[in-house]
Parts: sequence; C-alpha cells; structure tokens
Amino acid sequence: MDISLKQALKKAKRKQIIKIALISIIVVLILLPVFYKTGNYFAAKSTMRLHEALFLHHNISQPNVQIDSQVTSNRSMFGGNIVTNRSKNINGYVVQWSTLTSSYGWLRSEIDFNELIPGFYWSDTGFYEYDKQTKKKVATFYHPSIEEYHDGIQNELADVAQMANHVAEVAISFDQPYPFQEIQEKIPDNLNIVWLYMTSEIRDESMGPAGMPVYGFDPGESPEDAYPHFVDALKTYDDRGYNDAIQEFLVANEDALIEDVEVLGVMLTGQAQNLEALVGEDFIRGASVGAVAEMVPYITPEK
Repeated sequence: MDISLKQALKKAKRKQIIKIALISIIVVLILLPVFYKTGNYFAAKSTMRLHEALFLHHNISQPNVQIDSQVTSNRSMFGGNIVTNRSKNINGYVVQWSTLTSSYGWLRSEIDFNELIPGFYWSDTGFYEYDKQTKKKVATFYHPSIEEYHDGIQNELADVAQMANHVAEVAISFDQPYPFQEIQEKIPDNLNIVWLYMTSEIRDESMGPAGMPVYGFDPGESPEDAYPHFVDALKTYDDRGYNDAIQEFLVANEDALIEDVEVLGVMLTGQAQNLEALVGEDFIRGASVGAVAEMVPYITPEK
C-alpha cells in the first residue's frame, strides 16, 4: 500500500478518535448535571416522605415522646440519614430520650425501629422494658382484652407515690374501656393527662412481650380538636387497611365525638406524691411507671 495512503488513513483514524472523544466529553458534561439534578430530586422526595413518616409515627404511637429537632445528615444525591432528637416532658421536667437515625434512598426509606423498640431486662427478680440509649424505664400499657401477660399485670402506683420530691410518668391501663368524659372525671386535677391509649393489636403476651405498638394521641388543651386529627392520622398511617386494630377502631369511632369515644388507658404525669389518690381505684387494671426525674428548686412543675 502506498505510504501516503497509509498516512492519510492513520490521520483520518486519529481525527475519528478525537471526534468520538470530544463528543463523549460533551455528552458527559451535559448528562452529569441532568443526572445530578435527577438524583437530588428523587433524594429530596424520599427525604420529605421520611420526615412525614417520622412525624406521623410519633403523633399516634409514641406515648409522651416529643420531637425536639429533626435534621438531615450525610446527605448526597443517592440518599442520606435523618436524625431525630427526642425527649419527654415529665410535668415540666424535660428528660432525654433516644435519638433515631433513619435512612433514605431513591426508592425507599427506613425508620430507625431498632431504637424505637425498647430493650428489656429479664431476671429472676422481675421484668421491665427500657429505652436503649437513656436506659430509662419504658411505661407499659395492658390491653383489657388480653387476659394473661408473661410477667403479670403490674401496679406500681403505691411504689412511685412514695418517691418524695420526684415527678413521674405512669401508664394507667383500665379494667375495661371507658368513655373519655368519664375518664376526665376520674383523674385528679393535679395530674396531667398527656396521652390517651385508644387501641392496639391483641396478641398472645403469655410467653413474652409481643412488641405490638399502641396507638393513641395527646389530647392537649382541646381534645375535641385533637381527636379528628388523630382519626385522619390513623387513616394515613394505615391507608392500605393492613392493621386490623386500626381499621376496627375507625369503623366504630370515625364519626364519634371525643366525649363518647372509649379509652383503654391514659399516660399521666405529675408529682409522684399526687399519684397516691389513684392507689386502690378499682377502674385501674395496671399501672406502669416510665421516666422519672428528681425535682430541683429552679424548675417549677406544671402541677
């Protein structure tokens, strides 16, 4: 083959390679921003869904737990984490509660259920559940339709009432469902009703804790306004109708007034000594103490 022809072919080949390389660089430069923007769009959508899921979960199934802050960390176009800092208000005393680190990606997000589910201490001397990070005791509710619990039905009112100079939270479980209006009359005014236990799954608890969440809400200053929001939250939480307890509750109570809705229990906070008034009351099936705090001169309790 003629030498000049070979050189011409080589030159044409080099031009073709350079042309392909330039086109590839241009395509990459164009696609990179598009890919980055698309990735951030899907990550932002997942972030919003996870934020909403965390707030919704706390609204209906975390008794007396408040979210202090909720921020995104380790953020990238592919996903990241949401850190939820939480606490409890014990009659005006704010106590630390576990921090959640939930994750999200383009297609799915995961709430940090590992920290939401309590740990438990079980020995020959007794059983109790505790928050895994703070190691504070978790108050337990007892469903009136579950006859047998593995550790029996505890009533710790008399014990906590003897704790001088302390504030405490106590989960009060009733012997049967009571209308909310009747419950308001039974609870002394010097105690705070901070959460209403409305429903939960009925499972076998005789061999050990089944780990079923309880569902309810904080009645606040205006229970008649808080209740419709709770109903709407339940509908959103179980929009596919998989939770039998929630669906049964909605069928029976969706259009009811809060005064007539039956309550399974309440979470109370107050000065420990004020709980003495409830000791021996026959409408109380069980009473489980949760977080407690020692009172100090520079913080005035709410009641």
